[in-house]
Amino acid sequence: MTKLTPQEEQLMIAIWKVGEGHVKAYMEQMPNPGPYTTVASTIKKLERKNYISGRLFGNTYVYKPLITEEDYKKKFMGGVVKDYFSNSYKELVNFFVDQKKLSAQELKDIVKMIEGGKRK
Repeated sequence: MTKLTPQEEQLMIAIWKVGEGHVKAYMEQMPNPGPYTTVASTIKKLERKNYISGRLFGNTYVYKPLITEEDYKKKFMGGVVKDYFSNSYKELVNFFVDQKKLSAQELKDIVKMIEGGKRK
């Protein structure tokens, strides 16, 4: 699995939201999709990278994701932690605390999630 470009990630988020669909359906889910031809070209790149598959339905191509959003996050977030935070999730959290991106209440909520084994 290769890392996606920001443009490809934005499109994949739209694809995960819609599921099976066509180019215009995905464009409707994107904040700034750009021209149709650019999105269609990016879809073809995603297809070559085996993130999506396409089939002709009538005279329109319909696409569907081949990888889940969860699997993508697991693969690349693990790489971020390994490459930038010495494979330490504690260092990752510490980074966000130092950058004032996490409040004390958010940290308490994280501890509760860990202790309860629950997701929010």
